[in-house]
Amino acid sequence: MPCPRPALTSLVPTSLALILALLLPVPPAAAQESRRPSHCIAIADATPGLQYLHKAAWTDPVPDYSVRIHYIAHASFMIQTRGGIEAVTDYNGFLGNADFIPDVVTMNHAHGTHWTGSPDPAIPHVLEGWGAFGEGIEHHLDLGEMLIRNVSTDIRSAYGGTEERGNSIFVFEVEGLCIGHVGHLHHEPNDAQYAALGRLDVVMVPVDGGYTMSLDAMLRVVERLKSSIIIPMHWFSGYSLEQFLGGLPEGFAVDRRSGPELVVSLRDLPPRPTVTVLQPAYLAD
Repeated sequence: MPCPRPALTSLVPTSLALILALLLPVPPAAAQESRRPSHCIAIADATPGLQYLHKAAWTDPVPDYSVRIHYIAHASFMIQTRGGIEAVTDYNGFLGNADFIPDVVTMNHAHGTHWTGSPDPAIPHVLEGWGAFGEGIEHHLDLGEMLIRNVSTDIRSAYGGTEERGNSIFVFEVEGLCIGHVGHLHHEPNDAQYAALGRLDVVMVPVDGGYTMSLDAMLRVVERLKSSIIIPMHWFSGYSLEQFLGGLPEGFAVDRRSGPELVVSLRDLPPRPTVTVLQPAYLAD
């Protein structure tokens, strides 16, 4: 016996209500709650004749699953996490005129521009890249969202000597990324040091051509590391920077930025090793 069909009149109100619900506009308040941030401003910035209203700043929130790197000056970078951890490399006591206390600072003592003997006592974690002469130091600071460790290398000491383990390559592990800062590196790492570093997704390297290492030697380090992003630092003029860029191995790309910041995540690492040139800028409120 066939199943009885419901009366047509009983379906019309339900169908009509569904159609009206689909056709009526969503109230503005409800639409705003689920809207994701747009990229329209970035497009406007690249359009001639349009004024760019807002640029990303170091005080803005860091996007999910990402890390912000801000080139402050010389060899100092600020690394920011989305959870609010802020670490500064090769801290020398001056970051700009911002009222700002980082959570972590790392230092190397080859020159006074890479460290200070009087760090702000309000800084929770001050990591020196050296220990007693020739003994080096080991760091393994776990802040939950960020792990900071170091690999010691040698530096030239006064009167032409060598201070073994006097410099630290600091590695910041955050959001699945390994970010390395080689400090005032004076020699090519040996196999054990390369192994201790592991795979660096992002690395900051000095390209002065003499105060640290020759450009040829630094290019060999960069080629050995094969990091996805290489950020030049410690350049005193455009000349050494351009020499470094001109000597890059085949297959490397160059990305020149007009500002000091780079936001990076695992999902948007470039497909081939890329030198990203940032323009240093002190922190300002």
